[in-house]
Amino acid sequence: MKNLVVSEDIIPIGEFKKHASQLFRRVKESQRPILITQNGSPVSVIISPEEFDRICERSRFIASVEEGLRESEAGKVLSGEEVRQELDEAFGPVGKDRTP
Repeated sequence: MKNLVVSEDIIPIGEFKKHASQLFRRVKESQRPILITQNGSPVSVIISPEEFDRICERSRFIASVEEGLRESEAGKVLSGEEVRQELDEAFGPVGKDRTP
C-alpha cells in the first residue's frame, strides 16, 4: 500500500458523500488509502479490494507463523524421520527411481 498523502487523502465525510465514485476510482488507481473524517475525527479508511486481500493474507500468514512458534516452544516438534513418515503416509513414498 502506498502512503497516505495528508494534503490529498484525508476527506471530510460531506465531501466523501458528494464525490464517492470519484474517490473510489482514485483509491483503485493510486493504491493509496483515503481517510474519512467526521467532525474532525477519523471514522473510516477506504482501501482497494486488492489491498484488503493483501492485508488479510499477511495477517493469516503471521498468525500461522505465531502458531508454529508457540507449538515449537511447547515442544510440539517432529524429527526429520517423523516428518518423512507422515509425508509418506499422506502422499506415498518417494523413491530415487521415481520422476517428478
